[in-house]
Amino acid sequence: MTQDATPPREPSSSREPGSSPFDGPPLSLDEELAAARAEPEPGPDIDTINESLADGLNRCPKCGSTDVRLRGSTGNLVCLFCRHEWHEARVEEEFGLGVGIDDLQGTVVAGGADEIAADAEDVVTLTCGGCGADVVVDTAHALNARCHWCRHTLNINERTPNGAVPDAVLPFKLTHGEAVERIREFASKRRLFAHPRFKKEFVPENVLGVYLPYLVIDARAEASYAGRGEVQTRRWTEKHGDTSTTYYAADVYRVDREVAFTVDDLTIEGAADRARFDSSTTNNIVNTVLPFDTKNAVKWNSSYLVGFTSEKRDLDVDDLHPVLEDQLLSIGRAQVHDSLEMFDRGVRWEQERIDVGGSRWVSMYLPVWLYSYYQENTKMLHYIAVNARTGETMGSVPVSQPRLIAAALTVGTFLEGIAGAILVGTA
Repeated sequence: MTQDATPPREPSSSREPGSSPFDGPPLSLDEELAAARAEPEPGPDIDTINESLADGLNRCPKCGSTDVRLRGSTGNLVCLFCRHEWHEARVEEEFGLGVGIDDLQGTVVAGGADEIAADAEDVVTLTCGGCGADVVVDTAHALNARCHWCRHTLNINERTPNGAVPDAVLPFKLTHGEAVERIREFASKRRLFAHPRFKKEFVPENVLGVYLPYLVIDARAEASYAGRGEVQTRRWTEKHGDTSTTYYAADVYRVDREVAFTVDDLTIEGAADRARFDSSTTNNIVNTVLPFDTKNAVKWNSSYLVGFTSEKRDLDVDDLHPVLEDQLLSIGRAQVHDSLEMFDRGVRWEQERIDVGGSRWVSMYLPVWLYSYYQENTKMLHYIAVNARTGETMGSVPVSQPRLIAAALTVGTFLEGIAGAILVGTA
């Protein structure tokens, strides 16, 4: 899974004295050093994106402190001890994730997207590297912790080598206050039908920042489609008493299409609960605030999580292959759509096939501001989600049935009045 690279040059000491690796005068020491520096180094292995954090601590690169926070106004990390401010490297450049999609072969999985160990425990005990105290973390709800004695921020990489720790994180950009205003604005536009208790019981403090697990995928695919398309040749209407029926005639053609394409940073949720659609919750609303600017994701550092909650991924690459194929088929249909304009009656696809030539999977935390409200009379949990990067807001607001019925009756009466006025005007 390493990038292709030229083998390293043999050291000059391995040659016979006075010999040269090419026809001509021997290289000087400066020329040898320049040539060695120009030699390409082997590319990083995305298996080991988080290898530098294996000691379980996220340290300030200047003073070594682990008392680090995210500065929301800049998106940078700041050390609360020496005030040094920095930004982790973007994984796009650090690991070459934006290139080579056309050459992908098979399934390439980054370390954070590995299969999650079935026997991995949610509650783990970490030993603080700063003072030696034991700190308990429930990894089902958080992937970082602070030592209650010395305030070290602990990373659970050391204790969960099971695919639970992501490869990258996209930091929060919108502040809590900005998220509250987005949610207020969203709800105010629906105040006519909103349940009075929802507006009365809105608590800004209940707007929480959460990192949600996603798998971000680059893929190379070929899709083929077969079906029937219709071209209308005639259209007419026949009257039968007080009724009329419209008929049409069309030529029917067999339609075959093939397309090869690549996708860059396709985003699929990594938690089973996010993909659950039922009548008791509206948590699937989170996916309506996509897309995220995943190109700006940085190398995993649990200091970005301080002050926020998080969820652990529980879906593996094998679980999500069918989801990937379904989305690629949809993308392929969109790719061939422009070639179907002649079929004015539409095309009905009867067979579809997708061949994924290569894919690359990276596990990533994406930031969301989330507000939840439990509606007692319907036993439904409503959510409003805010994309913490773009501000895109979507959600579910509990509806007052009496207000909805009153509005429907008002609109119906209004339309009847308009109809009556038209009839009077034409009499």
